[in-house]
Amino acid sequence: MSHECRFCSAPLTTVVADLGSTPWSNSFLPDATAIDKERSFPLKVMVCSECYLVQTTETVPADEIFNADYAYLSSFSTSWLEHAKRYAEMMTERFDLTSDASVVEVASNDGYLLQYFAGMGMSVLGVEPAANAAKIAESRGVATKVAFFGKEAATALVAGGLRADLTAANNVLAHVPDIADFVSGFAILLKPDGVSTFEFPHLLTMLDGIQFDTIYHEHYSYMSLLAVERIFEACGLKVFDVEEIPTHGGSLRVFAQKTEGMRTVTDRLIALREKEEQFGLRRMATYERFGQRIGAVCDAFRSFLARAKADGKTVAAYGAAAKGNTFLNVCGATADDITFVVDRSDIKQGKLLPGSHIPVYAPSHIDVAKPDYIVILPWNLKDEIIKSNSQIRAWGGQFVVAIPTLHIL
Repeated sequence: MSHECRFCSAPLTTVVADLGSTPWSNSFLPDATAIDKERSFPLKVMVCSECYLVQTTETVPADEIFNADYAYLSSFSTSWLEHAKRYAEMMTERFDLTSDASVVEVASNDGYLLQYFAGMGMSVLGVEPAANAAKIAESRGVATKVAFFGKEAATALVAGGLRADLTAANNVLAHVPDIADFVSGFAILLKPDGVSTFEFPHLLTMLDGIQFDTIYHEHYSYMSLLAVERIFEACGLKVFDVEEIPTHGGSLRVFAQKTEGMRTVTDRLIALREKEEQFGLRRMATYERFGQRIGAVCDAFRSFLARAKADGKTVAAYGAAAKGNTFLNVCGATADDITFVVDRSDIKQGKLLPGSHIPVYAPSHIDVAKPDYIVILPWNLKDEIIKSNSQIRAWGGQFVVAIPTLHIL
């Protein structure tokens, strides 16, 4: 079957990773009776040799994923809230935002970020397709419009008298099927001297760290600065600065202005363009090599599970995150290998993980079950998780991280 690039329509010929068929990574099962009805979809990622956008080949309809029961709420992660607060302070200072500034966040989730701008007296608006998250945001005093963002939504907001000094879009660029329509919306919504920032996991870090667990159906695209600059240019925006940030295992925060904007390009931007060039992001071989390295990671994890089983040790996991679901399903781990997973989010507790069918409990279950090993699935939060669970040393429990190489901590 032939596929074409979802941005520039060029034919796709290079496979980055073929992860087989897996269920959606946030489609938790209510109980064992739902197992028979579970659906899987091909999870394959290719790269466009014209615009360098790395993308999934299957488009799962966005409204089936980001619906009224969407399971991801940002405010459950303490480190993420601190990240949001620092961002608000930094933008306010750098771009001289005063209380009459207007800040719009797209994919504003439960208001986790805009609450800090609202607290400084600015007028804020969130645009969020998941109604359950929007409702929580409203209860925090963050006005939220339930909608998918794009040209149409932006045009309607402008017609209603809104123009943004600052727009933020964190970890959403990967989640939109029509990336050109989405990005064009920001060019429409910005004031002439306004700034748009976008945060997304950096493709270079993903390839370098064998982070194949960040691949899932909800992530339609995997972005490099190289691809983003091309896409933005075609959609009325131009990048003037970029920051490398540690979130999600290594992300970029890109700063853009309207095409006619006057801000000059920073040294950081020039340096990162060069870094990507050196890494080989214009060479197809760089992408192909990634797919070949995934097998070794899974083999190491499977032999760890086999050893634990042979030694009569129990293995549990921490964090029912989407990335963990990709990881477990690609490695073929099931409830026979990992007895349970714990998660702080009460909407996930009492359910089963998609694909692997491992039961999800509250973190307190660790102290009851006293497992020998705890696999940290959201490895990007490992320091936070280890610090808050130091009690496992009491019974000789050990933490395990499997990416990029297996470590028993």
